[in-house]
Amino acid sequence: MKPIIAIVGRPNVGKSTLFNRLTKTRDAIVADFAGLTRDRHYGNAKFADQEFICIDTGGFEPVVKEGILREMAKQTLQAIDECDAVIFLTDGRSGLTGHDFDISETLRKRGRPVVLAVNKTEGMALTGITAVFYELGWGEPHPISSAHGDGIRSLVEAVFDKLPFHPFAQTEPEVTDLEVLQIPSEPTSVEGDEKKAASLAKATRPPKIAIVGRPNVGKSTFINALVGEDRVIAFDQPGTTRDAIEVPFSRHGKPYVLVDTAGLRRRGKVFETVEKFSVVKTLQAINDANVVVLMIDAREPISDQDAHIAGYIVESGRAIVVALNKWDSMPESARELAKQELRRKLAFLHFASVHHVSALKGYGLGAVLSAVDTAYAAAFAKLPTPKLTRTLIQAVEKQAPARKGQNRPKLRYAHQGGQNPPIIVVHGNALEKIMPAYRRYLESAFRETFKLIGTPLRIEFKTAKNPYTAVE
Repeated sequence: MKPIIAIVGRPNVGKSTLFNRLTKTRDAIVADFAGLTRDRHYGNAKFADQEFICIDTGGFEPVVKEGILREMAKQTLQAIDECDAVIFLTDGRSGLTGHDFDISETLRKRGRPVVLAVNKTEGMALTGITAVFYELGWGEPHPISSAHGDGIRSLVEAVFDKLPFHPFAQTEPEVTDLEVLQIPSEPTSVEGDEKKAASLAKATRPPKIAIVGRPNVGKSTFINALVGEDRVIAFDQPGTTRDAIEVPFSRHGKPYVLVDTAGLRRRGKVFETVEKFSVVKTLQAINDANVVVLMIDAREPISDQDAHIAGYIVESGRAIVVALNKWDSMPESARELAKQELRRKLAFLHFASVHHVSALKGYGLGAVLSAVDTAYAAAFAKLPTPKLTRTLIQAVEKQAPARKGQNRPKLRYAHQGGQNPPIIVVHGNALEKIMPAYRRYLESAFRETFKLIGTPLRIEFKTAKNPYTAVE
């Protein structure tokens, strides 16, 4: 099995920067802001041909007994309990603090192997900087620079030496830090087998489901209810989630990847730099997802922001499932009004299924996942050309496109042009004259024939060139 290494330390010592350095990604948000990371963030890393799992954690304040900081501390404690070794990260520029002693005491009680790292030591006299950290009692401190990559190799070697099993033999050739941390470039030579393997891996990877919505609608509670544990922080405070956290999950033997995202507010209300980072990560999560679950607070009116989020999902071409959360707290008299408002304000989501759920009580979650499976199957459906063409001909026979000018558009045949979302390419003559209403009519015909529920559908028109047009 892969070793699991957790990065633990007080706020703003560079844990997320080290996580990105080890995983060779930019998955964790990094900014000069204390308390930016809150949930546990997992990533795959590789060193000397040995893969391991790295856990980024929030700023650890073990003495706090309440509030969001206490929830962050619980997440860190869970990471410590499930890891094989801990990188205890400190800050060489701010020196040793009382928080470091508190964390050190907690780590001793947990009994995990610990390697002490002193970050932000670039350009400093290492001997003088690290000497004070011996007081923590973890042996030799390792001076590193997460931002520049200094000392990372020796740090990882020290961590592996602490493991009860050494994951790799010391037969690897000497490699510099730069070579270890270099991100491989895209293949430039003929590598057909590798490309096929990558394509196959992409096609067989678990469906990625992004949970999005406005702040405080219950996204994190929904994920915790599905997973069956407090995997992400669910706190009654808008803006609790700041990063996009991926959570592997399995139901009835079928794997999924759930993505918890930050709540999206109107642009005019987003002032903090941190929240701007969170918005970008949420939009990236939507683009990377296969299916998006749009969560709406059933107790509040459908807002313009709900419509904007839904519109972005559709424009991105992602399959969508709508979940009205907190339905159990709605009085019977208000439920029908909520349904009518949803149909009126989100009429463009007519193809999506709507489910009434209670994330807090676990009501309706299975139906949402079943709808996710249906939407995922529709997004990746294979549409045979003969059946597409027959559906097109039948639709034209039932209702021909309107004449515009001297010519009437002629639709001849159709074929599939892509998946996720499904793209149908229609060929014919004078198709540029087809009106938007007729495009919607064709979309309904294709949806009905192929049972495309939960996914946007795009129709492209390709007009044949007229061979008798004079060429100058």
